[in-house]
Amino acid sequence: MSASSHNIHQLTRNTIALILAGGRGSRLMNMTDWRAKPAVPFGGKFRIIDFPLSNCVNSGIRKIGILTQYKADSLIRHIQQGWGFLRGEFGEYVDLMPAQQRIDETSWYKGTADAIFQNIDILRTRKPEYILVLAGDHIYKMDYASMLADHVEKKADLTIGCLEVSLKDATAFGVMDIDSSRRVKAFIEKPANPPVMPGRTDTALASMGIYIFNAGFLWEQLLKDADTKTSTNDFGKDIIPSVIDKYVVNAYPFLDLQSGEQSYWRDVGTIDAYWAANMELVSVKPDLNLYDTTWPIWTYQEQTPPAKFVFDEDDRRGMAVDSMISGGCVISGATIRHSLVCSNVRVNSYTTVQDSIVLPEVNIGRNCRITKAIIEKNCVVPEGTIIGENLAEDKKRFHVSEGGVVLVTPEMLGQKLHYVR
Repeated sequence: MSASSHNIHQLTRNTIALILAGGRGSRLMNMTDWRAKPAVPFGGKFRIIDFPLSNCVNSGIRKIGILTQYKADSLIRHIQQGWGFLRGEFGEYVDLMPAQQRIDETSWYKGTADAIFQNIDILRTRKPEYILVLAGDHIYKMDYASMLADHVEKKADLTIGCLEVSLKDATAFGVMDIDSSRRVKAFIEKPANPPVMPGRTDTALASMGIYIFNAGFLWEQLLKDADTKTSTNDFGKDIIPSVIDKYVVNAYPFLDLQSGEQSYWRDVGTIDAYWAANMELVSVKPDLNLYDTTWPIWTYQEQTPPAKFVFDEDDRRGMAVDSMISGGCVISGATIRHSLVCSNVRVNSYTTVQDSIVLPEVNIGRNCRITKAIIEKNCVVPEGTIIGENLAEDKKRFHVSEGGVVLVTPEMLGQKLHYVR
């Protein structure tokens, strides 16, 4: 092992990653009625949280805490089923850290910083040197070890992972004003007039919600923030702006090492963004390569039979074109075009599904036409249903996004899967 790789190995061994997975993600509308956003399926057989988790494991960071709160049952079960392969004997773990009122008997997690503060006693006993803070709801591949090495080389107290975005898009992010050495001079949440990057005229540097802290520095800032009554206990709004002037805060651009261009990153926090990111995967050469064996995306792999396509008659042919079909599916005399179908889905004869996402355990009846839709898990779509051809009619029964994506849930179809007394 070379000296540099040995040093990086030591850095990752002394790092704890904390994935913030407690939010609902209300912009995903009914998709998060009964699950947290990080538990939403993505890409056929994955869930959103599998991407930051896989990045941690592939980067050599194998001490991971997942902070949960909102409707976490399916997220917890997914972690227990699919992420138990790390070895405690080697100091590796994926720990679930639910909101448990550790500070007092009334407080749940109030903000991103407070979520970590409420677990500060647990974290201190583990004596990490570095804390990597991650959002649990973005789709991307990133080597956190490289960011960690940059953090140490720059002798930073805090390093912020950044995206290069247009000035128009920057108004929706926390944006950094930096100097030529990447030192952060200001951090502004959702600015009307974003500061441009040095040497650029049309690009700003936006926060990815990825932070590396020196552990001792983080404890100090969390305690200070908890004692500030006017604080909202949030990293972007409170802690980061408060430390920029006195401490070394650096930006780390998330760029492709070969091209120097912005690497793939998607916020799938709206129905339209979620639909678009899934649709990208079925293109001939998607920007996100799920077939990359050097950086695999790990998940819970349900034991299902191969996808099956049956009937080969002129008007009744089971087929899929420009699509991804997961295990356990039966395409029975139906046509799937430019769509993504998750596991254990059955699509029956004379039905056409196009430009759509079908989540697990769905049964679509005969003679249906479904276009530009998201069919939620466990839906039973009645025979003859037409979706996506008349949005005015669809709005009477389903949720239709600004981009014209129709979201269909079991409840909208009159199927009461969840009972609340």
